Amino acid sequence: MRSLGGVGLTLTSRLRGFILSTTKPRAFHAISKDQLQLYTSKSCSSCSNLLVGKDPTSIVAALSLSETSKSCFLGTQIHSHIIKLGFTDDIFLLNNLIKMYAKCGLVGDGFRVFDKMPDRNLVTWTLMISAAVQDGQFEWGLEIYLGLIRSGLRPNEFTIGSVLKGCAECTSSKAYEFGMSVHCFALKVGIEQNCYVGGSILSMYAKLEDIESAKGVFESMSNLDTAGWNTMIGGYAQCGYGLEALKVVSLMVWRGISMDQFTFVNALKGCSVMGNLDFGKQLHGLIIQSEMEFSTSVMNALSDMYSRNGKKDAALKVFNRIQAKDVISWNTAFGVFSEDKNTREIAKLVHEFMLANMKPNHVTFSILFRQCGEILDLNLGLQFYSLALQFGFWNEANVRSSIINMFSRCGAMDMARLFFDSLLDKNLTSWNELISGYNSNHCYTEARKIFCDLWDLGVEASEVTFSSILESCYKDEHQEMIRQIHGAIVKSGFSVHGYVCSFLIKCYVKFGLLDDSFEFFNGFETLDVESWGTMISALVHQGHLFEAIKFLKSLREAGGKPDEFILGSILNSCADNAGYHLTKSVHSVVIKMGFHSQVFVVSAVIDAYAKCGDIGSARMTFSQSFRSGDVVIHNAMIMACAHHGLDKEAMGIFEKMKLARIKPSQATYVSVIAACAHVGQVDLGRLLFESMNSDSKMEPISEDIYGCLVDMLSRSGYLEDARQMIEGMPYTPWPAILRSLLSGCRIHGNIELGEWTAKKLVQLAPENDVPYVLLSKVYSEEGSWEDATKIRREMIERGVLKNTGYSWIEV
Repeated sequence: MRSLGGVGLTLTSRLRGFILSTTKPRAFHAISKDQLQLYTSKSCSSCSNLLVGKDPTSIVAALSLSETSKSCFLGTQIHSHIIKLGFTDDIFLLNNLIKMYAKCGLVGDGFRVFDKMPDRNLVTWTLMISAAVQDGQFEWGLEIYLGLIRSGLRPNEFTIGSVLKGCAECTSSKAYEFGMSVHCFALKVGIEQNCYVGGSILSMYAKLEDIESAKGVFESMSNLDTAGWNTMIGGYAQCGYGLEALKVVSLMVWRGISMDQFTFVNALKGCSVMGNLDFGKQLHGLIIQSEMEFSTSVMNALSDMYSRNGKKDAALKVFNRIQAKDVISWNTAFGVFSEDKNTREIAKLVHEFMLANMKPNHVTFSILFRQCGEILDLNLGLQFYSLALQFGFWNEANVRSSIINMFSRCGAMDMARLFFDSLLDKNLTSWNELISGYNSNHCYTEARKIFCDLWDLGVEASEVTFSSILESCYKDEHQEMIRQIHGAIVKSGFSVHGYVCSFLIKCYVKFGLLDDSFEFFNGFETLDVESWGTMISALVHQGHLFEAIKFLKSLREAGGKPDEFILGSILNSCADNAGYHLTKSVHSVVIKMGFHSQVFVVSAVIDAYAKCGDIGSARMTFSQSFRSGDVVIHNAMIMACAHHGLDKEAMGIFEKMKLARIKPSQATYVSVIAACAHVGQVDLGRLLFESMNSDSKMEPISEDIYGCLVDMLSRSGYLEDARQMIEGMPYTPWPAILRSLLSGCRIHGNIELGEWTAKKLVQLAPENDVPYVLLSKVYSEEGSWEDATKIRREMIERGVLKNTGYSWIEV
């Protein structure tokens, strides 16, 4: 068995160096043998009052009392008593002394006892491994295990269990290989079927996210107890396999295996991962039936499950039924309000929390600061900041990043930077949060400056850091900086990281550097679906449809399977380019690969056929997927009808949605209002807009809805109404909506409003030729040729070139 670090240093010298160099705060300093003897003479009287006698059994009983009460002072007195009585060679006593020091959090002092022991047995080594792992010194625990192996002793199930826990928690790149070697040892000596060992192996693989190996161990265990089942359920949930977690729960119920509170907690996590509310409700029934409502941890998980599935009222009902609310219960309740974005409710709940004499922790403040960022309430956030100062949590790592996040989302980047500069210990998360904050506020130059400062200070960047700075360069179109970042990525060893490399490919494609992106893409030794998807999506978005199709073909030839996002992306491009034959080809791939019932893909197929002029194929695709009852597919079909002027058919689908109790979305109303716009049904379009709030209890928050309304009003000649809509909407006007109004002014000959609209449009997009061309047509169609000529001349003087029109057909 190889050393974890790959260096064959002796165990004693390596561990002694580790202990002497540790900076962990200690309750007291270890006492040398001479000091202990001196101390004994002073404390013997008090110690003798405690000890029943001078035999090892009485001393062990006293050590047990010290361990239970976590009394370090009492423990040192007993240690001195042991030395005075001459029991320094008694393995039984010294093992219990190590155990006492470990339980009191003084692992280093326990190691000093261990280091001076003339003889050690298996219990001694196991106690030290367990103590190191419990103290979070995982690599140290694994090194002690190697010392045990070298000593010639054979580990038992407790030794194996402890070292496997260390492997599961260790951050070393060698931990997985080390854990596999321990697994092999368990197989060799025949203890892998032991419940404790098997559960530890299963837990190790699950925590290291090797879910297939965990599944293999799970299926090989013939006598797995409830804890083992819980570990498998939790492992699936942790790795994002919610459906598999729920299948294991169902199998557990079917086999009649008793479920404890950990079973329910892990199963509810699986429901949250999968978003399966129905299964969660069934678990709620089992919790009531099993009389588990007394368990705070189970009720916390149940409240969290309802919250993550958007059932705020149910989550709060569960919260109110918790008999002994802990801080986790309250933190879960605070998180419930993230969807409602209600300042008053959050403040009221925090007030109740304080009245209940609960003490907030760092998670509490992290949640509250991020929620203040979501609701854009800087004043409330500053009040929580004062509270965090009062409780001393402002300098916790996750709280600091949440504070920077709050300032950033509220647009207070000066305050975010001031807070960041005040931090004495700036961890990488704080740097990343500040860079991300500058990106979200479109301060890309500042984001790059922060990254340069980070790099100059020698702070080790992560994949999050590189992804954020690449985003800044991508949005700001800083091509030169991209190449420099690429060099830094290679230097830092992230050139094989899928997400970072995908972003690099996306940048190169955007800047038109296809040769560089192809070369970089071909440099991958192993390609995952995400990398292929990024390359294909980037090509599609830059208008390189045929190159994207070639990559899809290459992916299939390489034995890869495109996912729904790749197929949807290509279909969207087929729709934009009216590529009818390509649409049919991709549709056949969709059917062949079994994606014909996937919502995202089906809606893209409907949209592509409609935009290619084949409404019949769009209808056929819709009818074949009608049983899915998904709002996205209905929206796609309504929009398809709108493109073809089939307003009655579009309204018919909308009515069928309501009859089927499919709740319309913002996109649904965009689609039906667009259908009204195409056929001039202004009154019906207005009625639908007003019904959003009255019938569906939905505020019109989508820019697309206002865009459709203005387009409908402008087409039908209601130009003043369209203008009022633009001035009264909760958004700053954007070029597309102004173009709709200007086009309406041309159709209906409104010169005055056309001039007003063109002026606004030129301010927003000074290099765009549309406002000049449309206003020129307004003048010319009304006979104002001099004004039309003046506009053309002004366009030339400003250096604005008219885009050349063209027609094309698919061959």
